[in-house]
Amino acid sequence: MKEIKAFIRPNKVNEIVQQLKEKGFENMTISTAEGTGKFQDDKAFVSQKFSITDSPMAKIEMVVAKEKVNTVVSIISKYGKTLNPGDGLIYVSDVEKVYRVKTGLENGEK
Repeated sequence: MKEIKAFIRPNKVNEIVQQLKEKGFENMTISTAEGTGKFQDDKAFVSQKFSITDSPMAKIEMVVAKEKVNTVVSIISKYGKTLNPGDGLIYVSDVEKVYRVKTGLENGEK
């Protein structure tokens, strides 16, 4: 299993999520985020929550089978890009185990 974390522009979330769902990726977490980096666009501002951030972002998190990673990354890249600096980043990490909160059992156990 792989965890995918995508930091993208907030105005791209709806289209990305729609495309992911159409391809069968129903389970994801979406949250707002703020970031800072070497890029500052004309609309950047100092956050009222955090004094060092300057870019509103959205974060999509999901766990998928290893063989599905390229499909998810392709969808996020295709529908998330604006071809301008600051479009975001996608991280892919290994997931060692998954446990269900309800049962405490490792995913797949009955």
